[in-house]
Amino acid sequence: MDYPGNLFVVSAPSGAGKSSLVKALMEVDSHVQPSVSHTTRAPRGQERHGREYFFASEQEFDALVAANGFVEWANVHGRRYGTSRRAIEERIAQGGDVVLEIDYQGALQIKQAFAEAVLVFILPPSWDELRSRLERRGEDASDVIEMRLANAAQEMAQADKFDFVIINEVFERALFDLKTIVHAQRLKYIAQRRARADTFASLNIP
Repeated sequence: MDYPGNLFVVSAPSGAGKSSLVKALMEVDSHVQPSVSHTTRAPRGQERHGREYFFASEQEFDALVAANGFVEWANVHGRRYGTSRRAIEERIAQGGDVVLEIDYQGALQIKQAFAEAVLVFILPPSWDELRSRLERRGEDASDVIEMRLANAAQEMAQADKFDFVIINEVFERALFDLKTIVHAQRLKYIAQRRARADTFASLNIP
């Protein structure tokens, strides 16, 4: 379907800085809004239900899957995450831009459902830096960190399936790169044609 808004999907291995970059993007660009995902994992730190995620039990998640409530869902690090189709469609149908933070499996499913979605992959500058960031985060036990590092190799091997790749070595530079992608997408012919249909019509551009 054709919508006036844009859909951005940001993926990365744990510790690459995906969440920090997306949060900073939304702070400087109020037109970009998140679509809150469902997850079966427990809240971390100051996370709240309905803000960072909708925290669901395994049974609640199963019910949503059975009702085709998700446009995508995936098992990540032993927990499930899902994205509501209706939440995305409502936002972009109104001309807003939506950004999703999801794993690569979900990103590729989103691309199948929304052909115009823009996929962005965030890479760390090195393995040593990725490990260091996971350790500094202080949220996971050592065995969980090792699992995340093992999974990172598989995740980063999927980067070639994405439209853009950002190496998050210097945060400010990576944020600039992400803002540039968002702005450039808004200026593409097809995006301008969707968002400014009245202008195109008045200029007799088919």
